[in-house]
Amino acid sequence: MGIGKRRDLDQRCQRADVLMTSLPARACLTALAVASSAVLLASCTSDDGETAGTTPSSTPTTSATASAATPGAPEKELSEQAEAALAGFHHGTLVESGVERVSEGIHTEPTLTKGEEYRITIACAGTGSAHLRFAPASTGEKATVPCDSTVVQQRITADKPVRIDIDGQAGAIGMIAWQIVEI
Repeated sequence: MGIGKRRDLDQRCQRADVLMTSLPARACLTALAVASSAVLLASCTSDDGETAGTTPSSTPTTSATASAATPGAPEKELSEQAEAALAGFHHGTLVESGVERVSEGIHTEPTLTKGEEYRITIACAGTGSAHLRFAPASTGEKATVPCDSTVVQQRITADKPVRIDIDGQAGAIGMIAWQIVEI
């Protein structure tokens, strides 16, 4: 390596050292690392919230969605509050469970056995409320779920494939915890 090239390389390394040790550059690189992690995490799920390449099953599942825009305590605290409200209601064989943002809602098609009875238990922590709906409608009754950690329960009778939707009302903010158990 020639002297001129070596000097140029040394100068570049010194600039890189200054860049890597300056606070604004470190903050920028940290933010870039966090953002790229969020993109990678988001790419692992499809539009319906299921992990890419999987199919719904009757095995217990738990999901928690991380927020890249507002990471931190409020969402985590609301998730814990909603899950704590459900803690005393796990009687039966767990089929499916999860925690989601009210703004994203819950949209699931659990694998339920025809003729068996199930119970869905829901708690929402935050503000506003959400609406619970079933398809077919004969599976269960529509209900409003207030986002004040009140627990709402419904019996489910599965005669054919079931779809459960829980959607937040306009302006509702918070986290919804839910579980389906066979009774």
